[in-house]
Amino acid sequence: MYWIALLPSHEEECTAWGWRALQFTPRVAQVDEALLLEVSGSERLWGGRKRLLRRLVQGCEPLSGAHWAHGATSLVALALLRLKLRGEAPPAHLPQDLPLDTLTAAREHVPTLERTGCRTWGDLRALPRAGVARRFGAALLDALDAGYGDRPERYDWLQLPEAFDMKCELAALATTAPELMWSAQRLLTQLQVWLQARHRGVLALELEWTLDLRRLNGVRLPSHEQLTVRTAQPTQDISHLRRLVGEHLSRSTLSAPANHLRLRSIETQPWGGADKSLLPEDNVKGERLHQLVERLSVRLGEGNVLVAQAHEDHRPERMQKWVPARAKENCHAGLVPASMSARRPDGLRVKPAMTDSLYPPWLLPRPLPLEVHNSVPHYCGPLRRLTRLFRVETGWWEGGKPALRDYFIARSEEAGLVWIYRERPLQLAQGLEHAQEFRWYLQGLYA
Repeated sequence: MYWIALLPSHEEECTAWGWRALQFTPRVAQVDEALLLEVSGSERLWGGRKRLLRRLVQGCEPLSGAHWAHGATSLVALALLRLKLRGEAPPAHLPQDLPLDTLTAAREHVPTLERTGCRTWGDLRALPRAGVARRFGAALLDALDAGYGDRPERYDWLQLPEAFDMKCELAALATTAPELMWSAQRLLTQLQVWLQARHRGVLALELEWTLDLRRLNGVRLPSHEQLTVRTAQPTQDISHLRRLVGEHLSRSTLSAPANHLRLRSIETQPWGGADKSLLPEDNVKGERLHQLVERLSVRLGEGNVLVAQAHEDHRPERMQKWVPARAKENCHAGLVPASMSARRPDGLRVKPAMTDSLYPPWLLPRPLPLEVHNSVPHYCGPLRRLTRLFRVETGWWEGGKPALRDYFIARSEEAGLVWIYRERPLQLAQGLEHAQEFRWYLQGLYA
């Protein structure tokens, strides 16, 4: 058997250290003030004891450091850890020369035993067992036998929870939401350890703070307030989560001072790991685009950070719509031209590639009515049509007036190439007589 005793530098990180230790062995238990790991069954998988210890103790980011000791039994490892914390050197002979106060079961009996000259584990073991059992109880002998390896050690092994849910008490009452960030960072650090141990990425988490007052100015207050934070993609990047939570808290208000903070995971997904490339141009430093969009959406408001989404419609002005970029379903949306399926006057279908090539790079916000003289539209002078008509008939399902248009590319002596269309009257489309004249509009300009 080979045991490692760990004592985190910060007491609040004890649970997170236990979760991290589960990556190295399934046998992790919290005993007294320390964590005990039995690694004899997995040390070969990590390349031996020295490499396992190096990975366990040195590569502990984002957690702070921990004190450690190791031994043949859990109680010996725990005793050596206590000596190390007191600055005492380990004895030459183990476990005979270990002081009695390093054995938890013997601590309450140390004054009595010292008066009889019994100061070490070896001295206690040399006493008659029957007399020790009658005077101090059988539990002391059981612990001593376990320390020598003569009795099996049984512990309640730690289990990694299915969902993250942790609560901490604030060091001082928080009167504003940004003051919660210091405690939130500690909880986020433990969240990252849990995500790494579960091999999952977080999509949504919830911050909940407990209000210290029940009434304020005669108004009854809720016991808790919540803040939900969502990400576009599963992540284990704790720095991005810190920035995102900080942006949310900077725009939140507390109804009353808060005394406790709770963080729990709402939605997670299996973590596939980050893609790495050997090419330097693929490993660009800095945050990713979706992380920037998330922060800007929180800071400026979701209605002010938009992205164009392709929309199925034959009318050019409706081929795309602007939606919040932070919305989950639109996180990969881009400026993608919608394919336009049109019908020529002779009834032939036009391929999307042919229609897309007609679009001008600049569409006007609203079509501009053109003056018509002698059936010729004018824009900075008379327009000369360069292409045959491109007909669009659509929008009849909306219950209003359908769009009946004939598009042309025309040339203006002053404005250059323009994109115009004539709006055909409904009577003409239905084959009726006495139809009104065509109305002409400018809709786009070519560079």
